[in-house]
Amino acid sequence: MEKFNCIIVHGCLDSDEPRDSETRTYEKHWRLWLIDNLKKRNIKVYAPLMPEPWAPDYKKWKDEFDKRNIDENSVLIGHSCGCAFLVRWLGETKKKIKKFILVAPWKIPHRKDKSDVDFYSYNIDKGVREQVGKVIIFTSNDEEEDGKKSVKIFHEKLGGKLIELKNHGHFVFGDMGTYEFPELLEKVLS
Repeated sequence: MEKFNCIIVHGCLDSDEPRDSETRTYEKHWRLWLIDNLKKRNIKVYAPLMPEPWAPDYKKWKDEFDKRNIDENSVLIGHSCGCAFLVRWLGETKKKIKKFILVAPWKIPHRKDKSDVDFYSYNIDKGVREQVGKVIIFTSNDEEEDGKKSVKIFHEKLGGKLIELKNHGHFVFGDMGTYEFPELLEKVLS
C-alpha cells in the first residue's frame, strides 16, 4: 500500500453544548473509531482538537492546523464545519493533497447570534479542485435541508464522487446509531 498520512478535522459544537471532552459530539461518533482503524494499519493519523469549536474562528483553527505536515501524500477528512474550514484552508494555502473526503459538509451560517458568519462566508477558490487528487463527499438522504444545500455548493465547486447513504443524518452517533463507518474507512484506504 502506498504511504500516506491522514488528518481529520472534526465539526463544530452547538454553542449550548457541554464543552468537556466526555460530552463533545465529535467524540461521540465515527472519528475515534476511524483513528483506531487507521492506526491498526500503521497509517499516521492526526486528529487535532480545534480551538473553541463552539465558537469557530477561522484564524484560530488555521493557526492550530498549520502545525500539521500536509503534503501530496495527505488525505484530509472533514466533518460538517470541518469541511468548510478545510476548503478555505486549501484555497488559501494552495497545498496539493492526495485525497479530500467531506462528510456531511456544511457551508451555511446558522447561528441566531450570527457568530459563525465569518467562518462560513467565503468564496470557494476554484483552484482547490486541481490541488486535490480525489474528492469524495458523503451525504445522507435524511440530512437537514441546509446540509443538502451545502453538499450541492461543495459538489458544484469541487466535483468528485458523491456518495449518499441511507438514514445517516448528519453522520453523528445519534443519527447513525453506531460508531462504525466502514464506508469511510474503505474510501480512505482505496
